Amino acid sequence: MEKQRCGWCKGDELYEAYHDLEWGVPVKDDHSLFEFLILETFQAGLSWITILKKRENFKKAFDHFDYKKIAQYDQKKKDALLQDAGIIRNKLKVNATVTNAQAFMEVQKEFGSFSKYIWGFVDGKPIKNKITNYKDAPANTALSDTLSKDLKKRGFKFVGSTVVYAHMQATGMVNDHEVSCFRYNEV
Repeated sequence: MEKQRCGWCKGDELYEAYHDLEWGVPVKDDHSLFEFLILETFQAGLSWITILKKRENFKKAFDHFDYKKIAQYDQKKKDALLQDAGIIRNKLKVNATVTNAQAFMEVQKEFGSFSKYIWGFVDGKPIKNKITNYKDAPANTALSDTLSKDLKKRGFKFVGSTVVYAHMQATGMVNDHEVSCFRYNEV
């Protein structure tokens, strides 16, 4: 018997694996939160499948998403990234990644961890929505607007409300699995 999945991932092996194993699972460790933040910022204006297909290339190009290393990237490293055909070669997004790594560490200093900071917006537990069709899921919410504004105030780039909401979905801050999806009650 085939598992009932959210409609957005059906028919693509990579999408289904991501959906089944990662999407919506609460992420509390800073390294993984940073990885998703970077991937979501590069996804802005593109499809998520494009990013998933290049995920391993991003991991290699960005030192396994080591924010301490990324915060130190100089112009030579940024220029090398812009020549890497394995990733999205967007100067603004590459520069934003370095800026975001620096801002990420500032948040860690202030709150003890980025996780404590970001999960504080949902009181430490996921918001469980009741989506019946993935097409009805919001692109952003009042909460993602608030979080986006706060991230921007702290110096983060490419963190508009839609990017932030996608990050919240990916990291399990909100459960937007369709209620008929087998993962809805598992995450």
